[in-house]
Amino acid sequence: MGKKKVIATILVSISMATTLLTGCTSSIRIGNSKKQIVFFSNKIEAVDTYNKLVEKFEAENPDIDVVVSAPPDATTVLKTRLVKGDAPDIISLSADRSFADFVDANILEDLSGKIDFSVIDPIYNQMLKALEIESVDGIYGVPYALNASGVIYNKDIFEELGLSIPKTWDEFLGLAQTVQDNGITPFYFTLKESWTSLPAWNTIASTLVSSDSFKKVNSKETTFNEIYSETTDKIMKLMKYGHSDNFGVGYNDGNTAFANGESAMYLQGSYAIPAILTVNPDLNLGMFPLPASNNEEENKLVSGVDVYFAITKDSKNKEESIRFINFLLEEENAKTYIDEQSAFSAVKGVVQEDSKFEVFDEFFENSRVVDFQDHYYPAELPASDMIQTYLLDGDKNKFLNNFQKEWLKANRQYIKE
Repeated sequence: MGKKKVIATILVSISMATTLLTGCTSSIRIGNSKKQIVFFSNKIEAVDTYNKLVEKFEAENPDIDVVVSAPPDATTVLKTRLVKGDAPDIISLSADRSFADFVDANILEDLSGKIDFSVIDPIYNQMLKALEIESVDGIYGVPYALNASGVIYNKDIFEELGLSIPKTWDEFLGLAQTVQDNGITPFYFTLKESWTSLPAWNTIASTLVSSDSFKKVNSKETTFNEIYSETTDKIMKLMKYGHSDNFGVGYNDGNTAFANGESAMYLQGSYAIPAILTVNPDLNLGMFPLPASNNEEENKLVSGVDVYFAITKDSKNKEESIRFINFLLEEENAKTYIDEQSAFSAVKGVVQEDSKFEVFDEFFENSRVVDFQDHYYPAELPASDMIQTYLLDGDKNKFLNNFQKEWLKANRQYIKE
């Protein structure tokens, strides 16, 4: 069955914007010689890195000026700009369901044959493609930087207790029990903020549930009661290894507590590490994938596209934008980004050499990676709130039934009759 209404919620605004965009993305000339392109990013923390790369690019390309725009609440600002016909030339966002929305709204340029995709690990091109609810011809996004979720751990505590990195789910639970038996808190949960339930959820669900399951739910071949049953059981088992106030503290509290040695492990993303080290620069920490399966070969690193680039379809500066993106994909420049942002690269041969992430090496080298489960969730789905409630009240059936109901409501334009 074809699309019913491609645009719902945010796409209503975006599809209206496509008619406004024609001729509205200005080609700005500085004096008589330069063109100005606008690079729009949701990474406020990466502005200094981007500006460093822009300075280098402009020195090599004196006919182009690049303006970096990274406002707070970037996605909302971007939607407003699109509706007003003020689209930036380059969009740089995290790859989640919104990418599919932009593709469906027909506001992105097909970059086939324009960007050197041969330098990018194919698995990340596939991740972007998999986000499309109904596959379309063309390539609309350029994967650039990656992050990862898993287990941040205190190496000194592990050494003191003689612990090694677990390879299976049972080993992981056994390790948590050993830590607890020695009077140390295994995990520091921060569930006062519902979104902090997602790192643990993603690391379990992404290993156990295939991304094509969502299309099967839409076509009524399966339900979340079936595909998420094991995930809900396993995430609940972790709660007994938390601290005394799992739902009373938030993310910043957790970063500080872990930095000060109040738990052996912290179920979070790699993005939390800079904040942790700001509190305690001398903390000896590392990170490993959470092994959600008892089949070691099934366990993967949950690592998604944290930064992708796209060019708006009606940009008047496409050639200049293409030059800038290809510049960012050069090995030296991609390495600058991941080193300064504690990230990983989608560019072949660009490796994160920080020893904190050494356990990840074999997973990246063997493409044993899988995207974040919540990257497939529409913005209208209150996933983290539902997970938080489930972890608090323990009502599995209510949670799974509610997840199914909310999913069908948020995806009603794609549901097969």
